[in-house]
Parts: sequence; structure tokens; C-alpha cells
Amino acid sequence: MDKPIAFITGATSGIGEATSKILAPNFNLIICGRRADRLEKLKSELKASTNVETLEFDVRDKAAVDKSIESLSSDWKKIDLLVNNAGNAHGLDPIQSGSVEDWDAMIDINVKGLLYVSKAIIPGMVERESGHIVNIGSIAGKEVYPNGNVYCASKHAVDAINNGMRMDLNSYGIKVTSVNPGLVETEFSQVRFKGDNQRADTVYKGYDALQAEDIADLIRYIVEAPKHVLLSDVIILPTAQANATIIKKDL
Repeated sequence: MDKPIAFITGATSGIGEATSKILAPNFNLIICGRRADRLEKLKSELKASTNVETLEFDVRDKAAVDKSIESLSSDWKKIDLLVNNAGNAHGLDPIQSGSVEDWDAMIDINVKGLLYVSKAIIPGMVERESGHIVNIGSIAGKEVYPNGNVYCASKHAVDAINNGMRMDLNSYGIKVTSVNPGLVETEFSQVRFKGDNQRADTVYKGYDALQAEDIADLIRYIVEAPKHVLLSDVIILPTAQANATIIKKDL
């Protein structure tokens, strides 16, 4: 391989797609997601810039994760950068009326999915004593806000896993970084509000929200830092946002 290899989950939209595009000049890419048509479209866009492999799987399905990663050729298995981006939010309900199905989806994707992918890739990094893992967390992993109960819990888990990874992998020279965005204008709110686009749109009205490209640009900066430099835990907010609940809106 003429370039290092980056493995990006949730690459079919939002932060994952933007990260794939911004890293393409300097990385060979393994882009992963559930939507085959979007993966192929992105591969077509990127193939002029780099070598691209696609893996179609749901991070919740450990058997599918393991089978997909095992299917890579030996050269493609030498993954230098893992971006654990796949994640979601379902619903915005108080704990007493929350949906168990929503809770399962958030814990299975945000926590267990991240662990399944990491478990499949980290041993190779340990063997080579090199690599970088970027876990996409959230401001919700630093604070809890009303009606965010289980989503916030899942992102607090990501924060804890990230810190534990950094400790466990330190002796192998593997970098571990957490990127914790505030409000980013992606499909996130459309998923949270289950296709209610009008409600989703109100989340981003009245101020300049972050864009997926802003997060991708930060990830590029993080992974291109000198070998002796580690940005371990980064919170990135739009200027209008002070914390999880305080937003200056000019309505």
C-alpha cells in the first residue's frame, strides 16, 4: 500500500462521509455502512483520489462485523487509523415514557457496535505496535440534558471506553482520541425524530450549526499531528452553543 489505511464506520452520511472525503488524499480507505448504494456512490467519488474498499454491515451484528473485516485481504487488514463514527439517537423522551426499542438501538449501536469493531481491529494494531483510534463521542457524553437520559448514557459510556482504551493501549504506542461535537447539522435529528423533518429542522434554526465538514477537518488535524502529539479529548461546539442546553438563537 502506498498510503496508510483508514477504516471509517458510518461512512454513508454526515461526519463519516465528510471524513472519508477529507482523508482520501492521504489515506487508502475502508468505508463501512449499512446502505450499499451509498457506499458504492461514495467509492465512485473517491476512487480518483485513493484506493477504496467497501464493507456493508450493521455494527450491531457482531458476526457480520467479524465476517466483513475477516474478508479483507492481508494488505487491507493492516489498518492504521480507525474512526468509530457509527452512532445514532432515537427519541427525545423522559425516562418514564421512553421506548425500550429506542434504548436498545442506542446502546447496541453507540456502545456495543463501537466495541465490536474495535475488538476486530485493535489486535492488529497491538501486534504492529502502531495505530490511531478516533472515537466520535458527543457533548452528551460530558453532560446530561433533560429527556436525553439513555442517549447521554450511551455517550458517557463511549467517553469511559475511550479513556480506558488510551490507558490499555498506551504501552503499544497506539493513539486514542475522543472527538465530542455539539450541534452538527446532519441526518442526526431526522433519525432522532424518526423522519419528522419539520421538527428536525427546528434544531438548527436561528444560529450557525457545525457542519459535518467541520468535524472532518478536526479529525484530519488530529490524525496528521506529529507522532509525539496526542489530542486525547476534544469538545467542538458551534460558537452559538455554550453547553448541551444553552444556545444563542437569533430568531
